[in-house]
Amino acid sequence: MPNLIIATRNRHKTAEMAAILGPQWMVEDLAGRRDLPEPQENGNTFQENAAIKAITASRALPGLVLADDSGLEVDALEGAPGIRSARYAGPKATDQENRNRLLVELAKLNHVAEEPMTARFQCAMAVAKGGKVLAAFRASVQGRIVLAEAGTGGFGYDPLFIPDGYSQTFAELDAETKNQLSHRAKAMAQVREWLASREPRNT
Repeated sequence: MPNLIIATRNRHKTAEMAAILGPQWMVEDLAGRRDLPEPQENGNTFQENAAIKAITASRALPGLVLADDSGLEVDALEGAPGIRSARYAGPKATDQENRNRLLVELAKLNHVAEEPMTARFQCAMAVAKGGKVLAAFRASVQGRIVLAEAGTGGFGYDPLFIPDGYSQTFAELDAETKNQLSHRAKAMAQVREWLASREPRNT
């Protein structure tokens, strides 16, 4: 069974990506590798940060490394939190703290309750090996923000985001549905196709 390293310590993200990739791949992440250097996510775009994370991990580990950088863009906030989504409320912010900060910022807008708050999740992915990016992918999903959290599934901003065509937040939708339409699912579908095209050269 081929092995793929996911350059993240976020177990929720690993589980989601592994489910989308399928059982034919042995997926590992960096949760137990505190000895590895933390990537300096100083890129100006999601794609740049995905590449930074993939390259950093692939320099220390053998085989293929997949990294993603994703975030929420809210039009009413001129695209914020954007590439700062994971640390919107601070460098060590929890998901709940980031959601609280988002609601605080939206509450400052006079028109916030008067019109749909359009938003999108963006996801960029990079596959690297030996410190070199081999492939890059990008996907997004459009939707809107709600001002009251709903649902207990998912992670990040999922309880505040309703994708277009649905009436439930990502946190309310079942995992199978989310894994068919999310930004990460769309990017992972591209990754899966690319990996399949490399077989048997997939290590």
